[in-house]
Amino acid sequence: MNASSITSPATGMAPLLQTQDITKRFQGLVSVNHVSFDLNDGEILALIGPNGAGKTTLVNLISGTLPPSEGELRFQGTRIDTLPTYRRARLGIARTFQVMKPFRDLTALDNVATAALFGQRGGATTRQAAREDARKWLDFTGLGHRADQRADALGGPDLKRLELAKALAQRPKLLLLDEVMAGLNAVEIDEVVEVIKQIRDSGVTILIVEHVMKAVRSLADRVVVLHHGELIAQGNAETVFQDPRVVEAYLGKRRA
Repeated sequence: MNASSITSPATGMAPLLQTQDITKRFQGLVSVNHVSFDLNDGEILALIGPNGAGKTTLVNLISGTLPPSEGELRFQGTRIDTLPTYRRARLGIARTFQVMKPFRDLTALDNVATAALFGQRGGATTRQAAREDARKWLDFTGLGHRADQRADALGGPDLKRLELAKALAQRPKLLLLDEVMAGLNAVEIDEVVEVIKQIRDSGVTILIVEHVMKAVRSLADRVVVLHHGELIAQGNAETVFQDPRVVEAYLGKRRA
C-alpha cells in the first residue's frame, strides 16, 4: 500500500506526519533506530524517554536539521526526508530549540518579526506587517511587555517564551516543541500548558518532547516512548505509563 494512502482509523484521514523506519547513525552509534509512528491532524503527541533516548535527534530529523540514515518521512502525504530545513518550514513545520539561540543583539520584537518573514505562505510579506504579527505573538506568549528589550536582556523563562513566539510567527501546521518547560517553576509550567492548549485549539498539530509528566498527562492525546533510540511503547498516557517496559526504562522501578 502506498504510504500516502494510509488513513488514521480515528479520523479516516491520512496522518499529518508519518515516520517510517526512520533511523539515524553517527558513525557506529545508532541514535534513532527504525522508529515508525503517525501524528494525526489536530493531535498533541508527547515524545518521552530518558536522557539520551534519541528524542531531540528525532525532532532534528523531522525538522530537517539532520538527514536520516534510513527510512522515510511524510508530511501531508508528501515525502520530505530529502528536503532542506527551509523547505520544510515553508510547508508548515516549525520548531523550538532546547538550546535557545536568539539574535541577541535584536529586540524580542525583531526576533519574532524575522521569523514571521520566514514563515510559510500567507504570513507577513513586509517588515511592518511582520512587526505587527510579532507583537501579536509576543502578547499571546506573555512576552508583550518585553517586546522592545534586546534578547540578551531576557532570562531563561522569557527566552523560552521568545522561542515559542518565533515558532508561532512562522504560522505552522505542525509545531515541534523541544522541552519548552525545562527550568520553569510550577506556576510557569501551568501557564505554558494553557498556552499550548490554545495553540492546539487554533488548529496547530503539536509534537512535544517533555520530561514534566504532569504536563504530559494534561496535554497529550497520545504518547510515544523512546529508549536507546528505539520505540518501546505508544498509546494513550495512562496505558503507556503502566507499561512495564516504560516503568523500567524511564519512570523508575519504584513505580512498578
